[in-house]
Amino acid sequence: MNAPVAAPHLPLRVRAAMLLRLFAIQGVWNYETMVGNGIAFALEPALRRLPGGHTGDRFRAAMARHSGYFNAHPYLASVAVGALARAELDGVPDAQIERFRVAAPGPLGSVGDRLVWAGWVPFSSAVALLAFGLGMSPAGVVLVFLGTYNVLHLGLRIWGLHAGWTRGLGVASALANPVLRQGPAHVARATALIAGVALPVAADGIIGSGRAVLGGVLAAVAAGAVMVTLLHGRIEGWRVATFALAAFVLYAMVR
Repeated sequence: MNAPVAAPHLPLRVRAAMLLRLFAIQGVWNYETMVGNGIAFALEPALRRLPGGHTGDRFRAAMARHSGYFNAHPYLASVAVGALARAELDGVPDAQIERFRVAAPGPLGSVGDRLVWAGWVPFSSAVALLAFGLGMSPAGVVLVFLGTYNVLHLGLRIWGLHAGWTRGLGVASALANPVLRQGPAHVARATALIAGVALPVAADGIIGSGRAVLGGVLAAVAAGAVMVTLLHGRIEGWRVATFALAAFVLYAMVR
């Protein structure tokens, strides 16, 4: 089996420009192309290095091709951006690039949804809820949530761009990374553990020494249990966790 070809040099300023543009990848999201226009926008700094520059035929053809339909998780779209940039600058045939564009969205979408929306968002919410229960201010709780959430958010964008550029169209093997394959299960266990600690701590913080709202808290817990049971399989866990966190923070701000 042939060893993988080393990735050509890509200036740091070009990589930085691509990474910054990835944060706006959903800026022109629409039902016709999904994040396709965002993919082209993030690729543009690298495509300028094609023969003929930004006025050449290859640049115009590549921009037109990558502005088409592409639907993937916005954070893992960085994997596709890196791989497509490498393919275009390596002169990979158009047909091969198009096959990658057709095949990549499914895995990038499903892996990202399980890891981020169904895993990391509830985990970040549970951590923030624990901070609330330990007496942190509402602003501090928000900062804890954002800090925890963005550890994975930023990490995925940076890693994805690097992995895509390094491996080119063979980047599918990068999706076998243990963080992507086993991460959702581990995150789910950690979320359950932290939530099991955070919920009683937060409830105790709300009830306070007077126990004046004990009945209301118990009623809310019972109602929540009934709702989760009735809606099982019809609502994502991250939505429930985010709603609970928002309710606790709102109560802390108005009480």
